[in-house]
Amino acid sequence: MSLPSTFRKLWAAQTVSAFGARITREGLPIMAVTTLGASAATLGVLAAVASGAALAAALATGGLIDRHRRRPLLIGADLLRAAVLITIPISAGLGVLTLPQVLAAAALVAAASVVFDIASHSYLPSIIGKAELVEGNSRLAATESVAEVGGPALAGLLFQWLSAPIAVAANAVTYLVSAGFLATIRNPEAAPAESPPDHWTRDVTQGFRLAWSDPHMRPLLLMTAAQGLFGGVFSALYVLFAVRTLGLTPAMLGLAIGAGGVGALAGAVIAPRLSHRLGQGRAIIVAIAGAALAVLITPFAPAAPVAGLAALIVSQVIGDAFAVAGGVLTASLRQTLLPQAVLGRVAGAFHASAGAMSVIGALGGGLLGQAIGPRAALLIAALGFLIPALIAVLSPLRDLRENAPAD
Repeated sequence: MSLPSTFRKLWAAQTVSAFGARITREGLPIMAVTTLGASAATLGVLAAVASGAALAAALATGGLIDRHRRRPLLIGADLLRAAVLITIPISAGLGVLTLPQVLAAAALVAAASVVFDIASHSYLPSIIGKAELVEGNSRLAATESVAEVGGPALAGLLFQWLSAPIAVAANAVTYLVSAGFLATIRNPEAAPAESPPDHWTRDVTQGFRLAWSDPHMRPLLLMTAAQGLFGGVFSALYVLFAVRTLGLTPAMLGLAIGAGGVGALAGAVIAPRLSHRLGQGRAIIVAIAGAALAVLITPFAPAAPVAGLAALIVSQVIGDAFAVAGGVLTASLRQTLLPQAVLGRVAGAFHASAGAMSVIGALGGGLLGQAIGPRAALLIAALGFLIPALIAVLSPLRDLRENAPAD
């Protein structure tokens, strides 16, 4: 399927940004562990700070995005992330890098990333037709998957051979390149319909109300919250578990996470096929259930570098394939069933749900990892990932085969 040149420019911007983002995503916790000596509880705080900032941005900006043109917001988010991240290698070079600065950078980048994600989610339906949404989202997800392969692997090598700040500097450059691609989009963007500005709390409640009132959005919202909770535990403990429990080197950890990108790429490719064969709703159920079962492999990984690496690779490949397919399908469903004028607020509600629960999961996961060990804590989280699959099975999604177009 041929998509317009405007989409290709957006795709190029996200390609560059996504690749570099993986370097920083893995770089901040690895740098905290290997350079600043962070403990499990500290990593929990790091993950919680990022999740909390993402939550605050999701709560505050959904309505703002709906009332403004999206492309300038995308460029602004890129420039802000570049400016924040470049301070880390500068501080490291001067010998004054501290954990509070890493926490602050993680918070600001997470907040700007949420603005970028919500704005791009709202921008996409304006540059491609509704019939092309699954294909467009699949291509963007494929890019994310390729970045998942290359970004962490490159980060692992940089951390082992050079230093984490260099990886962070590389990511800052990618955001500048992304902003440059977005700046080349010349197609005029229609101004949103005039509406009086509301307090951010009203925007948030409206986003939640719109999602909750739709019988197909409601289970997706609940599933997103549950995934945020147990994903928060994983984000807090995964690096620590791999490095200290399994004995993986940074390069091996990068390889394990990067291998998941192979599965993620497969997930982006199979998402349209699953939707066509099973219908949108049942395809989502299959994807969410498959991802949940794959996550269960991680806490049973052997405490030996080679065998542990193999187990993590299997979990990442299978889990990422199903997770990405589910993400493509659920994003396309939201963009199709809901009017474009409210996509920002509803997307904000979804981000806020995931973010709030991620904060709880990250803080609880860090403390739980301290109390019972990373492996046992990850097992509890892995079992928790079965809850979204159960919600999906018991919801009206199982009967949804075709999308009803939004007004």
